[in-house]
Amino acid sequence: MSEHKNGWYSREKAFAAFTMGPLTAFWQQREEDEFTGVDGVAVRFVRFRATRHDRVVVICPGRIESYVKYAELAWDLFHCGYDVLIIDHRGQGRSGRLLSDTHRGHVVRFSDYVDDLELFWEQEIKDGPWRKRYVLAHSMGGAISALFLERRPEAFDAIAFCAPMFGIVLRLPDWMVRQILDWAEGHQRIREGYAMGTGRWRALPFAINVLTHSRQRYRRNLRFYADEPTLRVGGPTYHWVREGILAGEQVLAGATAMTTPTLLLQAEEERVVDNRMHDRFCEIRAAAGHPCWGGKPFVINGAYHEILFEKDAMRAEALNAIVDFFDAHD
Repeated sequence: MSEHKNGWYSREKAFAAFTMGPLTAFWQQREEDEFTGVDGVAVRFVRFRATRHDRVVVICPGRIESYVKYAELAWDLFHCGYDVLIIDHRGQGRSGRLLSDTHRGHVVRFSDYVDDLELFWEQEIKDGPWRKRYVLAHSMGGAISALFLERRPEAFDAIAFCAPMFGIVLRLPDWMVRQILDWAEGHQRIREGYAMGTGRWRALPFAINVLTHSRQRYRRNLRFYADEPTLRVGGPTYHWVREGILAGEQVLAGATAMTTPTLLLQAEEERVVDNRMHDRFCEIRAAAGHPCWGGKPFVINGAYHEILFEKDAMRAEALNAIVDFFDAHD
């Protein structure tokens, strides 16, 4: 395992050889499946399993993401001795879409994501063969997982959050945003339209991206959308933004109910989610007697939002923290 971990620090040097060779062979061993989520929406997921593994990690991705993007992370966790399952949330990835314009990021109720995750857990995880069950949640997946664990804190043995969406960075004052969203809510065509300043998916140049400093991983992620256009999701709808803001507030309001051991990784150069809400979440948990691992967010210095797709050194620091944390709750 230590030899595998050593590779985390130098993978970008031969990234093409790794992704086109070992990683492609690993991806071909996947099992893809689906279940019926809330309101009959098909929710897709993928499994990587080995009979020798007695621990599982469920990966809960962020907005617009697909499990297709998470092959490298699945490889790393699998080779650390975990089975890996990754869900594609409704409205994105290979799961069913909710609007005729499939680029619009939309959900009817944020709780639909949470209900889907609960169905997934009931069907695939609860009675599975594993001795330990963990969840690794990024961004929007962090809000979904937190709300699920506030309902069912015993469902997993531990959770690692990566830049969770407990608050969203918005360019306008809070009161103005709420006024706009409340107004849009009363007009279906607007509430289901792209939020201000957003639109259909398009490939942004690496130089202006605020997600990762890794050129290799950024280019690879863009290629997924180029090769499989049905994966593309653009900006969120006004309604999604409203639901996303409310979900973050619900996470903080219910944080004391979540007793699951928790690691919260925070990106120092965050531009997408509100790091202040991570600090608040950890403060609430500590006051309730269930502090986050280390008592506060674990900051990955220099990292942008997509910590697990960052340059090797930052990504390795995060992965080591996650695996050490899971090992401590074995």
